[in-house]
Amino acid sequence: MAGLYYEDFEIGQEFRHALSRTVTEMDNTMFSLLTLNPQPLHIDAHFAASTEFGQRLFNSLYTLGIMIGMTVYDTTLGTTVANLGMADAIFPKPVFHGDTLRATTKVLSKRDSKSRLNAGIVEFEHQALNQLDEVVARCRRSALMHKRLT
Repeated sequence: MAGLYYEDFEIGQEFRHALSRTVTEMDNTMFSLLTLNPQPLHIDAHFAASTEFGQRLFNSLYTLGIMIGMTVYDTTLGTTVANLGMADAIFPKPVFHGDTLRATTKVLSKRDSKSRLNAGIVEFEHQALNQLDEVVARCRRSALMHKRLT
């Protein structure tokens, strides 16, 4: 698998993920409606035009999902036991249809699991940036990671 094992991560290690994604109106509308989120800021162009943003906002939960998804190949693909939690998610700048997102990751901490000898917990900080290099999302994610079999 492409993912890294617990032992491969170093505190302070940084990743600039190669994947990027331009988000679309269809993405936003479909995700919002599939998740039963009828917020007019996401799905009603006329309503959103009258707001301070002047247009629809991209759904922040989808932004979070894309950001974390872009990090998987370089970090956790096939080597994660489970995500344990996501904390401190912030969205300092809006995302609009047509924005292109990319992601970075920093390893904040790691420790051996107390309940599983074959795993450890790694805490990541993920960031999503738009095409203007503005941070549009950030969160901390804790993942229970497999250790290498010895």
